[in-house]
Amino acid sequence: MLDLSLIFKIAGAGIILLIIDKVLKGSGKDDVATIANIAGIVIILTMVINLISKLFDSVKTMFML
Repeated sequence: MLDLSLIFKIAGAGIILLIIDKVLKGSGKDDVATIANIAGIVIILTMVINLISKLFDSVKTMFML
């Protein structure tokens, strides 16, 4: 089953990224805001890749491969 805590972590990271983006763009640091967005996307993608890895492991054990 999918953990609800992972969904909350991804949503929380997205909200924090949105706040950081607005603050940095408001202060005129658009390039730093872009770097922060890319770093946040990479962090969220690592969470999702970890979840997909667990899915493949469970499928592998289910079919005894």
